[in-house]
Amino acid sequence: MKAAESPEKIEIAGITEPSIVNYFTSLNAGEFRVTAALFAENGIMRPPFESDLVGRDAIVAYLQKEAQGVKAYPHQGTIENLDKNQIQVQVTGKAQTAWCGVNAMWLFILNEQRKIAYTRIKLLASPQELLNLRPETRG
Repeated sequence: MKAAESPEKIEIAGITEPSIVNYFTSLNAGEFRVTAALFAENGIMRPPFESDLVGRDAIVAYLQKEAQGVKAYPHQGTIENLDKNQIQVQVTGKAQTAWCGVNAMWLFILNEQRKIAYTRIKLLASPQELLNLRPETRG
């Protein structure tokens, strides 16, 4: 019997860009420092319900607080060339937490060094479904 491989190998139809595959692999493995290292020094992450997180330290801090136990299941993606040797990668799939799953879209901009300059995570649900997903804030 073959031992389980760790971390789980991610395959995304239409995407072979290593920084994108490694983003999902490290995220699902809970290796948030590895995930953040895929970003440019001043890279930006915009998670659902949040404003922009700028820089690797902010990204690691957010992921350690908010992404424990979250799994991303990317399904397929497209790549488009942009100006200044940047590329835009759009990936669709599903995000799964301990209590729910929702369709999601990740938009990445990679710089010419193929570091993540920007990513936006968008939940693809109705406004009412999104309201039900938003974590309650207690004052």
